[in-house]
Amino acid sequence: QVQLVESGGGLVPAGGSLRLSCAASGRTLSSYTMGWFRQAPGKEREAVVVVSSRGWSNYADSVKGRFTISRDTAKNTVYLQMNSLKPEDTAVYYCAVIGTTGPEFWGQGTQVTVSS
Repeated sequence: QVQLVESGGGLVPAGGSLRLSCAASGRTLSSYTMGWFRQAPGKEREAVVVVSSRGWSNYADSVKGRFTISRDTAKNTVYLQMNSLKPEDTAVYYCAVIGTTGPEFWGQGTQVTVSS
């Protein structure tokens, strides 16, 4: 079992930045594929970025060049640096441990709101 706790969300004007954190207990995150997802009101949850245990990452086209995922192995934490935020980035952001068949464990989510 693993517990994931996201933090760092908030209200930011368009063009601003936020850094989300996903702290884990129960597993060493560096051994697993991790992902950040988001869900906007009335929309399905979508993948923002996935990073493998070897560091290979894949970003959604909508965030390429603006968002960066990173890991701090010592803190067992995964981060999502979000720059040049747009109103359409407004959503609840979730981190997840991804297994062979898809996300296995989810955090509780953190709200990101970008004002125009």
